[in-house]
Amino acid sequence: MSESRPKKYYWEDFAVGTVREFGGMTLEKADIVRFARDWDPQPFHVDEEAAKRSPYGGLIASGWQTCAAAMRMCCDAYLLDAASVGSPGVENVRWVKPVRPGDTLRVRLEVLEARPLKSKPGVGLVKNRWQLFNQDGEEVMQMEGYGMFLQRPRG
Repeated sequence: MSESRPKKYYWEDFAVGTVREFGGMTLEKADIVRFARDWDPQPFHVDEEAAKRSPYGGLIASGWQTCAAAMRMCCDAYLLDAASVGSPGVENVRWVKPVRPGDTLRVRLEVLEARPLKSKPGVGLVKNRWQLFNQDGEEVMQMEGYGMFLQRPRG
């Protein structure tokens, strides 16, 4: 996306209580193993036989891959069209249920707080609750995180 492209979403578009649902990303075995080999090579992420002997009873995705999948779906759904200027961080990340090969993930994002930043004129802060669900509607991840967005230009 070109930086000169007009933005569709600004801070004002993230009112408290707003809910966005999107996604439909399937993580296949090869995706899980490839990510884990590069970033989280624990046996239950990269070795099917070791994973069978683990408390999970089979291969599972890294929680960090689940976070990355959520971020990708967020970018595809709206963030690349938003006047985003980054994030000061996330908190309370929880991996509630393992993500397994073949699981299809979707995101539910709810705005919990939205306020202008006194320290950065023209920028607003948005706090979201992220929830990821698998194809059976089971919650697999939850977290709270912040995004900073430019305020809509006047005129």
